[in-house]
Parts: sequence; C-alpha cells; structure tokens
Amino acid sequence: MNFSVLSSIYYKESPAHFNACMESIWDAQTLRPTEIILIEDGPLTPELDEVIEQWQNKLVDTLCVKKLEKNVGLGKALNEGLKHCTNEWVFRMDTDDICTPDRFSKQVAFIKENPDVVLFGGQILEFNQDVSDAHVLKAVPENHNEIKAFAQNRCPFNHMTVAYRHDVITLLGAYQHHLFMEDYNLWLRVIGAGYKVANLPDVILFARVGNGMHARRKGLEYIKSEKQLLNLKKELKIQNPIHANILFLIRSTFRLMPSSLLGKIYNTFLRKKVHK
Repeated sequence: MNFSVLSSIYYKESPAHFNACMESIWDAQTLRPTEIILIEDGPLTPELDEVIEQWQNKLVDTLCVKKLEKNVGLGKALNEGLKHCTNEWVFRMDTDDICTPDRFSKQVAFIKENPDVVLFGGQILEFNQDVSDAHVLKAVPENHNEIKAFAQNRCPFNHMTVAYRHDVITLLGAYQHHLFMEDYNLWLRVIGAGYKVANLPDVILFARVGNGMHARRKGLEYIKSEKQLLNLKKELKIQNPIHANILFLIRSTFRLMPSSLLGKIYNTFLRKKVHK
C-alpha cells in the first residue's frame, strides 16, 4: 500500500533530532513510506539545511521538500504539505520524534483490516533527551465510542501518530487556525461529521517533550484558545452546553497556574509511568 508521511520543520529544530527522526522513518522501518513530504516553515539554520540536503541526496524523489518564505505555524504548514501528498493515506510525523520500527507496518495492516476507519493513531512514550529513557505513557482510548466520549474533555489522539484519509481531511477543511489546538479542532470536526475513528493499543512512537512544554500551555492566549474550543463543541453538538461551559472554566483555571504546578498535574494525572 502506498502512503505519504507529512512533516513540518522550523528553525528551532535540532539537526541531530531531525536526523534521528529520519533514521526512524527510513533506515529502521520494516515498511518504508512511498513518499515523505517535508515543509520548511520559514527559513532554517545552515545546519538544518545541510542535514536536509543530505537526506535529499539519499532518498532522491522519495523526499519532497517544500520551502515557505516565512514561518506560518504548524497548521498552515501542514495544509501546504497536504497539497503535495499524492496518496490516499497520510501519516503524520513530528521532526523531533522517533518511530518504533514497526509503526508503519502496524498502521498499514490496521487500514487493510478496517476499511471504514478514516482517522486513527496510537499510543506514545514520552522522553526528554535520551529515547532509552522513554517511560512516560500518554495513553488514548482505542475504540470509536470511547474516543467520542473522551474527546468531550481532552484531545483523543496523539497527533504525531495519526494516519488519516487525505480526501476526508481535505473535505472537512483540513487544519484551521486554532492556537495550540489545530489538531484537536480537526479531530472534533471529523468525529462531528460522523466518520469512524480509532487508536491502536500499541506504542508506535517515542515523543520528545521539552522542559518548556507546560509553560507553553498557560496564559491568556491559551484561555482564548479554550474559548474557541468551547464554541466549536457547541457548534458540533459534541457536548452538553452546560457541561462544556463547566469544563471551559476548569481548563481555563489550569491555564492560570504556575508552570511547575501545571507540570505536576500533567505528570501525575494525565500520564502514566511504565517499566520496560
């Protein structure tokens, strides 16, 4: 089965992290993608340019690199990338994460066995610097009904693991501007339109998390984003309006907490440590 891998990269990315990501997509995979679409979201550093050129020389036509003149943000960059994906199925990947060697083979097998599913992802283990220390599980529900219920309160997919039908995502307007939540916004629209979704029970990716992750998830701008999320849920009739308003107040309160406290809440209640 032919499929595309879609990624976006910007100037703050580490060349070493990007190289490790590409090695996991290509060198270590049991099933390689048909094409890799990489969007350069604005000008990059010379070091990143050099690593990307090395991969272009190695993969030739398999790696399609498109350059944007200025940084436009993840959602718009991915929308540009979707224009260049030539296959029915698109697999997302962030340029600092690491695929498990069997990620694509497992997802392709699932597609063949579940032709009615248009969007699905998998589980991830988070790590800071060394992938061998990946032991924090970010779990998401597996079947459609569980995902639909979970989506009322939290994002039901790990974005960097998802695979989706190109035509369905395009039909629904693809990624739309929604600060820090372009993916959640899109998933709600897919679910709201009545399409079937799922998640694999397997860990298929190791996700790199930075020390500043929780700091980025707070403040007034994030509260505005929460309000946009509330309005979308009401529009799609995904959640009871009263419950949606209560949840908005709770989530907004979290956005005003100190980063250290917010981090403890995430790690204690929204993540699970696993022993390898």
